[in-house]
Amino acid sequence: MNKTGVTLCIIALNEREALENIWHTIPLTAFTEVYAIDGGSTDGTHEFFKRKKIKVIQQKNPGRGAAMLEGLAHATQPFILFFSGDGNEDPQMFTAMIRELRKGADLVIAGRHLRKGAGSDNSDDSLLLRKLVTILFGITITFIWGGDVRDPINGLRAGRVVFLKKLKLTAQNHTFELQSTIRALKHKGKIVEIPTRELPRAGGIRKETAGSWILGITHLKCLWSELILQEDKK
Repeated sequence: MNKTGVTLCIIALNEREALENIWHTIPLTAFTEVYAIDGGSTDGTHEFFKRKKIKVIQQKNPGRGAAMLEGLAHATQPFILFFSGDGNEDPQMFTAMIRELRKGADLVIAGRHLRKGAGSDNSDDSLLLRKLVTILFGITITFIWGGDVRDPINGLRAGRVVFLKKLKLTAQNHTFELQSTIRALKHKGKIVEIPTRELPRAGGIRKETAGSWILGITHLKCLWSELILQEDKK
């Protein structure tokens, strides 16, 4: 095993159109291992990966968090980078994220808010509710657990596999990112957040579970759960 190797875990559910548009921008050679977690696509996403000679792992349980947990379980390299196939996430961030991992970061987050050069795609959030709520979550967890995380729920993130497994993550849905951020803070991990610009979706449609109100409620439940959880940090 390459001691400095990084796994690229691509999360996808019915993202064939977007993947076809962005595939040429993904630096696959930067990774020792690449595979996709497919959530049961019916639009040809699975076949797309097969044509590109990318290993496909059929997701066992529904939900974005479940996909990321399965991706983490299959990693054979010391580091893993999670990437969504919808086009919102910028592959140009990979080099900087991998650099931070190799410098000793336990968790690297690509942040869309409150940092110079950062920006979010608000095309489906005209009232900026999702952006505001995300910023408030960042302020809240920083107040409670310390650290300096401005965007605790962005999906473009990478981490040291051993550290992530130590967090005993359980979130099956979009709260995976918030849960992993909070538990990384609880465990005093080295968290590095670097600014990113969220890109417009490259194809397909946004999932219903990614709606602003649904995300707000589920993330509040996750925050409350982490507040009352007495976790064994050994």
